[in-house]
Amino acid sequence: MYKKAYGIIETLAPLHVGAAAGEESGNLNLIFRDQFTQTGIIAGSSIRGRFRADMRETEKGLENTWYGHESVEGRPDGGTTEAIVKFEYASLVWLPVFCPGQPVVWISCPRLLKRYKLITGCDAAIPKPYTAAKTLRGRQISDRGTAKQILFFNLGFMEIEHQVDAAVMQKWIPQGVDLSVESLVVVGDNDIAMLHDMALYRQSRIKMMDEMKKVDTEKGAFFNVEALPEGSVLIFPIALKQSGWKPFGDDPSQDMYFGGLESVGFGRCNVTLAGDYQ
Repeated sequence: MYKKAYGIIETLAPLHVGAAAGEESGNLNLIFRDQFTQTGIIAGSSIRGRFRADMRETEKGLENTWYGHESVEGRPDGGTTEAIVKFEYASLVWLPVFCPGQPVVWISCPRLLKRYKLITGCDAAIPKPYTAAKTLRGRQISDRGTAKQILFFNLGFMEIEHQVDAAVMQKWIPQGVDLSVESLVVVGDNDIAMLHDMALYRQSRIKMMDEMKKVDTEKGAFFNVEALPEGSVLIFPIALKQSGWKPFGDDPSQDMYFGGLESVGFGRCNVTLAGDYQ
């Protein structure tokens, strides 16, 4: 039987896990996405690689025990061993989206919350699409004498169809994450992909010449990068074949870097572990 645990990732800087930074002209380095919601993910291999690299620096040799031995040249079986700790991919729980003229809101959808519920064992009912707390600071409009609350995104308006008590939405905030209940909105599964693309952090990058401050046009100077924005919250499940795993020592959380482009300010996250992992 496997022991079950999970990790909560809160991005402290833009996070790019996906296509490597290339030098092709006009290249857009896309992030990895979930196949159904088309929202950003962190592959399980990326999470394992980060934990493995950190343990190699602090407790050299133990990384082969917990995360599996790497291949050894010349051995018929490759020298690999099964990992004690197994990671699955990290999916979004809440994603910050800018609303012109209104506060930033954090959005999710029933499909993403369903995965969160399965991983954490949350016993709350998944909110219906277009649900928010009664304290949401949206725009109030009157439609044929009926008061309605709406959110204004770059591509149009979205009506809040269901308003619930703050305590209902509070159950969907992961432990240790500082999110305000009045900023949470559950949207439809069909809308999450479009809103997700509006929320992504994008940056254009160039290759400068080594000798002067000038764009090096001969080496494919221009390429773009997209990333999950700062303030995104993700969750990933962990399975362990035995107890005693303490990647952060006695602390449940630690800052870690995921993905690429760390040297230009990407990838810094806070990771909090929960469940039966020690």
